[in-house]
Amino acid sequence: MFVPKLYRSEDLDLMRVIIRENSFALLISSADKIRATHSMMMLNENDPENAYLETHISRANPQAKTIKDGDEVLCDFLGAHTYISSSWYDHINVSTWNYEAVQIYGKVQLMDSEELYQHLDQLTAKYEKPQQCPMMVKDMGREFVEKEMKGAFGLKIIPTEIFIKQKLSQNRKEADFQSIISHLENSSDIYAEKIAEKMKLIQK
Repeated sequence: MFVPKLYRSEDLDLMRVIIRENSFALLISSADKIRATHSMMMLNENDPENAYLETHISRANPQAKTIKDGDEVLCDFLGAHTYISSSWYDHINVSTWNYEAVQIYGKVQLMDSEELYQHLDQLTAKYEKPQQCPMMVKDMGREFVEKEMKGAFGLKIIPTEIFIKQKLSQNRKEADFQSIISHLENSSDIYAEKIAEKMKLIQK
């Protein structure tokens, strides 16, 4: 990901938020050819000094058949994003897109069966807790879950490079910056209000 200095962030708390709110991300590998799979990801911070990503994909997926221990992969998280019209400026310019994104390069460590079980337990709990009648992994019975696990390929991804990007019109003068916020707040785009809120937080 190309990250100009103006849009670069070193804020790991921002990274955590983007990952937590946009966990259905791309797992990209290139062992034999470039492959990409959308998968649910979690940031494991049991040891905060050595946090890593967890995910799983189907064993039937060709990507699972090529990824090996020690391989480098790329995890791509796209956060809130929205169109920015050039009609919102007080001068002629080009339209653009505002967005937040995180890309993490990392080395693969394949999960053993117990790690995969714990991963599925925690992942399920995250999304089942808000449900009216949550169905946790423990409610399914260990034997059933372990049978289903045979079709899952679990990975830990140990970060080697982290890129955090916040492109929020930081290159615009104050009048245009405020105009963009105003138009976003009146937009029907589902992410527009969120981007407007983000822009307010970084106001000059």
